[in-house]
Amino acid sequence: MKLRLAPLLAVLLVALPAFAERADRDKPMHLEANRISIDDAKKIQILEGDVVITKGTLILKADRIVVTEDQYGFQKGTAFGGKGGLARFRQKREGRDDFMEGEAERIEYNSNTEVAELFHRAWVQSGEDQIRGDYIWYDAISEKYLVTAGENRDPKAPPARVRAVIQPKKSSSQPETPQRRGEQLELKGAAGLTAPNARE
Repeated sequence: MKLRLAPLLAVLLVALPAFAERADRDKPMHLEANRISIDDAKKIQILEGDVVITKGTLILKADRIVVTEDQYGFQKGTAFGGKGGLARFRQKREGRDDFMEGEAERIEYNSNTEVAELFHRAWVQSGEDQIRGDYIWYDAISEKYLVTAGENRDPKAPPARVRAVIQPKKSSSQPETPQRRGEQLELKGAAGLTAPNARE
């Protein structure tokens, strides 16, 4: 059962492959839930009740996860709710000491299109950059985002807005100059050194 379940659940764990820690792909997947049901004929798998999936640095938490597979072998995964009604993920970014994390009432990922969608109260943070909206769409192939504010449910409240914090890119004060071809390196400061046996 675990061997069959793991490949389909992996569809939810690669929603942001451009940033994800590559080493996580080779790590074992650990699953926890109050109930797991599998229908191989319909190619549907459902995990329910305080679901926690861990694979390397990646952690996905939800109240319910549904994974379906189409006739061509492409999978679609949907994570619903969780603590405070939100599904959450967190994963270390490749080659960096920070994380990408996010949450929404519903998170979907389609392995055919490689598109991730976060619905309602959606929030994603990558390093120090963060974005909030009612809906976040992310194409992993083109690395493009679309974020919408949605409608405000309270007519007396101000209009809903997308909110983002984008940090400036850090640049060094002086760009590195490449060495010219044939240029030789010169060691300085070695003139006063003598060989160990030359002291006597």
